[in-house]
Amino acid sequence: QVQPVESGGGLVQAGGSLRLSCAISGRTFSSYAAGWFRQAPGKERRFVAAISWGGGSTSYVDSVKGRFTISRDNAKNTVYLQMNSLKPEDTAVYYCAAKYGALTVTGYDYWGQGTQVTVSS
Repeated sequence: QVQPVESGGGLVQAGGSLRLSCAISGRTFSSYAAGWFRQAPGKERRFVAAISWGGGSTSYVDSVKGRFTISRDNAKNTVYLQMNSLKPEDTAVYYCAAKYGALTVTGYDYWGQGTQVTVSS
C-alpha cells in the first residue's frame, strides 16, 4: 500500500551534516503524516521528528531540536531529514515512516528498511 524507502545515510564526523531522503510510494500517501525514527545499538527504536501532510506542523525530540530539520516535497512524494551539528550519540539506523492523519509520535503504519548513520568522534 505505502512503501517508504530511505537513502542518504553514511559516515560523517562529529559536527558535520547529512541529509536523509525518504521516497514514499503508494496510492494512499496523500494526507499522511511522515516521521523519522532511529534505533541505536542496544536501544529501542525512538521518535526523532515528524511532519504533517501540508508541512505546516513539525515535531522533534528534544535532543535534536535546533540541529535537525524535517521537511517534505509532496510533488516528489519525498520527506527529508536535514541533520546538522551531528554528534556521536546520533549514530543509529534511521527509519522513515508514514501514517494516515495527524502528526503524532506513535501509531505509524508503514516503515522503510532503514539507513545507517554513523557519526565518528
